[in-house]
Amino acid sequence: MERVPMTVEGYKNLEAELQRLKAVERPRIIAAISEARAHGDLSENAEYHAAKEQQGLNEARVAELEDKINRAEVIDTSKLSGDTIKFGATVTLQNEDSDEKVTYTIVGDTEADLKNGKISISSPIGRALIGKSKGESVDVTTPKGTRTLEVLKVAWR
Repeated sequence: MERVPMTVEGYKNLEAELQRLKAVERPRIIAAISEARAHGDLSENAEYHAAKEQQGLNEARVAELEDKINRAEVIDTSKLSGDTIKFGATVTLQNEDSDEKVTYTIVGDTEADLKNGKISISSPIGRALIGKSKGESVDVTTPKGTRTLEVLKVAWR
């Protein structure tokens, strides 16, 4: 059973979503199925079939979240430090071609959110950065091509 690394915040978010699906969505879907059943013939009842499909999707997500929570390896990034990049580090990078600067926090796969500056440890950039230090350059092969990034700063939050 492979462990799933995640931050404390990521773990809490998964637990909150699981709780919402069980306590809010599940009863809502059950009520929709009951209401649709009351309309009669189930073979031609689109509301019933839609509610049953929602139920299946909800239960699949519940099972997925329970699995991730059970396999979670929660890492408290506030207790981490050092000069080399590893899980939980917040890294400021500069593209050596365009001089564009970006800041990323390296998180687990379930928490990755590029719009909020969180990249997965298993992403091309995340994998390339692990073990690097301030001042080092790294070549990263992404879907947009190879880029050379310089590590400007490694911080811990």
